[in-house]
Amino acid sequence: MSLSTHVLDASTGRPASGVTVTLSHSGAELATGVTDGDGRISGLGGELSAGIYRLRFDTGAYFAAQRVTGFYPEVVITFEITDSAAHHHVPLLLSPYSYSTYRGS
Repeated sequence: MSLSTHVLDASTGRPASGVTVTLSHSGAELATGVTDGDGRISGLGGELSAGIYRLRFDTGAYFAAQRVTGFYPEVVITFEITDSAAHHHVPLLLSPYSYSTYRGS
């Protein structure tokens, strides 16, 4: 199973580049990446098996770099992989005072 993510800054209508994202499983950090110019990280963590994982997005540092005051210093998305053969995409739609996510494709 492969994992990717995409961060969009809803307040600017643009990809959020430079967001540090950490993947963990069972309390252990597996991988860290930084979103590219299109707000994406592909192949985070390599091949993953079934289980519960967490993606931590360092939104505080991102907004500080934009000189924007935000309310959420980090966003943690917990999700479960049940089909280890499928690709999983976990996007984040972000603004200084709200965020949302969904299971992408």
